[in-house]
Amino acid sequence: MLSEDRQTHFAHMIVDGIWNDDLVEYTNEDMALKIAKRAIAKFVKDYSQIDSKVRGMIEKLKRNVPEGSPEWDVMYSKYFEEELSRHGG
Repeated sequence: MLSEDRQTHFAHMIVDGIWNDDLVEYTNEDMALKIAKRAIAKFVKDYSQIDSKVRGMIEKLKRNVPEGSPEWDVMYSKYFEEELSRHGG
């Protein structure tokens, strides 16, 4: 999970990086920063929801698959990708 301070830091890095690479000319840098922060916050929220759902799916299996085992890692990756694609990712 990313703290709000970390999310803000990343938003500044993105906005500044795009500006410094001359990829865009902002008419309102504060608005660009606000949009970047909103996008990062949505990503963190969506990731967290998918993570919780996938962990729940693995826990509900009839056979016990211990977290951290190679089988758990494979199942987590597979289920996470499936859920991510369902959410348009």
